[in-house]
Amino acid sequence: MAFVNHTTNNLAVKVVYYGPGLSGKTTNLRYIYFKLDASSRGDLVCLETDTERTFFFDLLPIKAGLIGDFKVHFQLLTVPGQVFYEASRKSVLKGSDGIIFVADSQIPLLDANLESFDGLRRNLLEQDVDLNQIPLVFQYNKRDLEQLIPVETFNNLLNPRRLPYVESSALNGWGVFETLREIAKLTIPVVRERVLGDKRKPDQKEVAEKRMDEYIEREAQRRREAKDAKVDVEFGPPDMAAPIKVTKVKIRHPDEIEKEIERLAREFTSKK
Repeated sequence: MAFVNHTTNNLAVKVVYYGPGLSGKTTNLRYIYFKLDASSRGDLVCLETDTERTFFFDLLPIKAGLIGDFKVHFQLLTVPGQVFYEASRKSVLKGSDGIIFVADSQIPLLDANLESFDGLRRNLLEQDVDLNQIPLVFQYNKRDLEQLIPVETFNNLLNPRRLPYVESSALNGWGVFETLREIAKLTIPVVRERVLGDKRKPDQKEVAEKRMDEYIEREAQRRREAKDAKVDVEFGPPDMAAPIKVTKVKIRHPDEIEKEIERLAREFTSKK
């Protein structure tokens, strides 16, 4: 659940990007990192061991306005998609305030999406969390490619409750902030009620949600201006291969992930 520091009035909302390997989870974070001003986001933090090169998760704390008198930091995390990192996924998922399921839209990977989503449900049940009771948004990624799984198929198999979903191409930036906005809309009211005991009417937007909307509108406006001027603009990051400052934290065993995530949350929320 959200980590609260009453001394500094900081609140960390934990959102996990979950999905099969190479579906675009980390690509979402890279795009967000490139597009946000440095004053609005932190570094990418990666946990790794001596024997495993795959990052267990990427954590990107984003300043997102206020809930009441509390300054909100969205902590975005990804889980490893490979099937043999089950213990790591469980540790990262623990205490999540919201989940974004990133599905790979390529037809050959339908089974991988279904297997990953079933794993998500199992991992949450082991923590006594009902998937139906946690804020969840679907991102149908890689829609810029050919031979795609129809959205209707995704919704029938993964999303029969018709929860919010976004079609995207994270590599090019399509739908990345839109997805973030959707999970913010779902998590902020839940966190506000849980932490502050404050249940607002649906039409009363908090500053945190408004600020997320501003990110989306700025990007949309840039697209419209470029279209009107008939300018060929690349809307993705300047260079997805460009170096990013990554803080690497060595751990000895996957069991330490949960403790390290909590330590990082305490560290972020202790800053004034």
